[in-house]
Amino acid sequence: MPLFIVAIGIVALLLLIMGLKLNTFVSLIIVSFGVALALGMPLDDIVKTIEEGLGGTLGHIALIFGLGAMLGRLIADSGGAQRIAMTLVNKFGEKNIQWAVVIASFIIGVALFFEVGLVLLIPIVFAISKELKISILFLGIPMVAALSVTHGFLPPHPGPTAIAGEYGANIGEVLLYGFIVAIPTVLVAGPLFTKLAKKIVPQSFTKTGNIASLGEQKTFKLEETPGFGISVFTAMLPVIIMSISTIITLLQETTGLQDNGVLAAIRLIGNASTSMVISLLVAIYTMGIARKIPIKTVMDSCSSAITQIGMMLLIIGGGGAFKQVLINGGVGDYVAELFKGTSMSPILLAWVIAAILRISLGSATVAALSTTGLVIPMLGQTDANLALVVLATGAGSVIASHVNDAGFWMFKEYFGLSMKETFATWTLLETFISVAGLGFILLMSLVV
Repeated sequence: MPLFIVAIGIVALLLLIMGLKLNTFVSLIIVSFGVALALGMPLDDIVKTIEEGLGGTLGHIALIFGLGAMLGRLIADSGGAQRIAMTLVNKFGEKNIQWAVVIASFIIGVALFFEVGLVLLIPIVFAISKELKISILFLGIPMVAALSVTHGFLPPHPGPTAIAGEYGANIGEVLLYGFIVAIPTVLVAGPLFTKLAKKIVPQSFTKTGNIASLGEQKTFKLEETPGFGISVFTAMLPVIIMSISTIITLLQETTGLQDNGVLAAIRLIGNASTSMVISLLVAIYTMGIARKIPIKTVMDSCSSAITQIGMMLLIIGGGGAFKQVLINGGVGDYVAELFKGTSMSPILLAWVIAAILRISLGSATVAALSTTGLVIPMLGQTDANLALVVLATGAGSVIASHVNDAGFWMFKEYFGLSMKETFATWTLLETFISVAGLGFILLMSLVV
């Protein structure tokens, strides 16, 4: 049975990554070859299939992902992210400090990848916690909730960007609907979940944490950083451009307006790749040239961003190769046949498959990409909104992070928690995000 072969492949992937400590990309390629052979694919087609999956996935997201990494790094290295965080903290005051952290983390999370945002914000959270004499976890949970939601639901983050490409969904729509889902999800999984966690493991809120492993962090005097308004504008510019273009395109479809050169130009500008190029050029000016920072220094920031995401790109490519083996090997068709005539929504199915793979594999991005290989053949049989299927896959791929996920260990070590406390805070938080996200996506499916 094809699904039995896939299950063995996933177990083999777990053994290679966790047991033998092999690199994730190398493990994915080895398993892709093994599953292709076990599925009985013609020998001449195996390498072509792996190359097709790897190239097809990276061909779509490499530009967006690479430019997004550069944009985030420029905002971080210029002090723009620090300005956003500290301005909101000062505006909201001690009483509403959690909301300040949530909003700052959400804005920064749109521009920065999860790990970068975490490393950047944790020292700020620790400093605020020390100054106000409050628990670091009281601020830490809302912070990681916002970062995790933006990472799971919003382009240009690797998961949603790659999934949108595989499903053929409009990235602008994914972004627009993603925002509508992400905001209430953050509210549920941030400040509200913190109250629940405090009841479950009250002792974890007394821990002092340890960020010595982060080393010396780049800090700025507030007057040395870019202004709050320009920092937020630069961070949110890709969102603004893509959202405006998507809204205009949706209005055109609703009103039946005839296509013309102006609308075509708007679609070009609103394309994810174009909007990222424009946003990066603006950031080079606002975060660099306008502040009299030498262009060489600005370009050094861009270069360092790319070197840091090189392995992530390969892992995404490896996930794409595995996905293509599942499609070309007939597993996707088998799943489609299995669910033929079922009343189960493809949105719910995508979430369930992504959730199972996430719990098994650890990596949200690899789980999401593997899910697409099983769900794509079903999409031709349904009129489900592709953007919502993308978001459901992303929601499923963040569930129940545990010992096979790097994020679990980062959270545990930085906040000084025991294993039990990490399960009761981080793992439960990620599950809350996943389930709440699915709930809001299903609500949206009733109206779009």
